[in-house]
Amino acid sequence: MGFKENAAAVVEKLSQIKIVPVLVLNDETSGLKMCEVLMDCGLPAAEVTFRTTAAEGIIKAAAVRFPELYLGAGTILNVKDLHRAFDAGAKFAVAPGFNPTVVREAVSCDLAFAPGVCTPSEAEQAYELGCSFLKFFPAEAAGGVAMLKSLIAPYKHLGLRFMPTGGVSTKNVADYLALKEVAAVGGTWLGKADDVAAGNWEHIREAVTAAIELRNQF
Repeated sequence: MGFKENAAAVVEKLSQIKIVPVLVLNDETSGLKMCEVLMDCGLPAAEVTFRTTAAEGIIKAAAVRFPELYLGAGTILNVKDLHRAFDAGAKFAVAPGFNPTVVREAVSCDLAFAPGVCTPSEAEQAYELGCSFLKFFPAEAAGGVAMLKSLIAPYKHLGLRFMPTGGVSTKNVADYLALKEVAAVGGTWLGKADDVAAGNWEHIREAVTAAIELRNQF
């Protein structure tokens, strides 16, 4: 395993960055360009989802070219992809759902992995397995900030940290970031696949810059 930073340190770093662009990237050239834009704008984080065959290679190349970029891997659905992601250079990984097999492996290796949860039962199961970094997904469809507050309430004493993703936007991101249990949010509105494919870099830069301005309020 090429990953050495422990899970707690990663969550602390994400809590400083606060907004993590969630990227679906189809080729290395545009993927690296997107990473370059993020670095230039001053938002040094990216979650590259494993929904495309290019994801692993992009993480590997970006980890070398942009060592200060806090790279994560998304849509990690099995143990094989968990290790592929971290071996490629990811510092954290997330999944849309709660898979106890993947959680156990991540915890045993002290990898920063956030399984997707949207119910108290899933949060309890993740915590029982030793995972306190959770992705609240799909955030808005599951009830948004009100639901997350209700989910947090019985577990405040456990120190759980959340990364809400799915429907988070410029309209509601401040409400999520205002919760101290939220380490960061997944920015699915940043670097959208259509904009990246079309090379709409100025539009992407404007969106990233606006996100940074929102982030700097906290």
